[in-house]
Amino acid sequence: MSKIRQIAIYGKGGIGKSTTTQNLTAGLVEQGKKVMVVGCDPKADSTRLLLGGLAQKTVLDTIRDEGDDIELDRIMREGFGGTRCVESGGPEPGVGCAGRGIITSINMLENLGAYTNELDYVFYDVLGDVVCGGFAMPIREGKAKEIYIVASGEMMALYAANNIAKGIKRYARTGGVRLGGIICNSRNVDRELDLLRAFSKELGTKLLYFVPRDNIVQRAEINKKTVIEYKPDSVQAQEYRNLADAVISNTDFTIPTPMTQERLEEILLEYGLMDSSDDYRI
Repeated sequence: MSKIRQIAIYGKGGIGKSTTTQNLTAGLVEQGKKVMVVGCDPKADSTRLLLGGLAQKTVLDTIRDEGDDIELDRIMREGFGGTRCVESGGPEPGVGCAGRGIITSINMLENLGAYTNELDYVFYDVLGDVVCGGFAMPIREGKAKEIYIVASGEMMALYAANNIAKGIKRYARTGGVRLGGIICNSRNVDRELDLLRAFSKELGTKLLYFVPRDNIVQRAEINKKTVIEYKPDSVQAQEYRNLADAVISNTDFTIPTPMTQERLEEILLEYGLMDSSDDYRI
């Protein structure tokens, strides 16, 4: 019986979290790993590249239209390399908590037997910052024990990553959740690699992998594919394979040590991201 590694990927909105997760997934299934991806973003775009752009009906929409008595194949589709794809969805804008879709979806997947013993990995692609209890659900309820934060050398991405680390620390005491590292989705910021290494060390974790910026990622997205499917022989495809290898072999999981606002600003100053007269308190 395999032990499923349940992994939540967090990061600031717009950081490329969903793109990184799907390309990482492609690297895993290429190696024969059995993977399920649960999109936990109301935009329902966490599996788009794995499904060739197919607009998958979300769990919440399916329940609204068909009721609770549904079969697993109504909410799960098979994507690239046999990936099992689910989108939790969310309420209409301005109505209710989007985090409720995550809670409903995971409970339904459990009840329908989606977490089979043959699965190696389940990824939860979770929206933005850990501020709403619903979005913290995969770690609060102990579903995902392993967390990765997607960040870049941009200031707001690092603020968000530090806030996410605070959420992980909060639930580490009760849920057993641990931070597996930072994944840098490069924006070609000055001294980005050095900054992310210093930031990761300060958080009490490591920079798991540095994904270089390459326009082929955008071209693959336009073609509704992961880079590994779109251009398997490209340099960037190999980067995502290397990222997959880094996740597979990672055994270094920690309770993070989030920074104070002052300490974070000191690091940003040191690496030239802030002017000493700036104040970015949020």
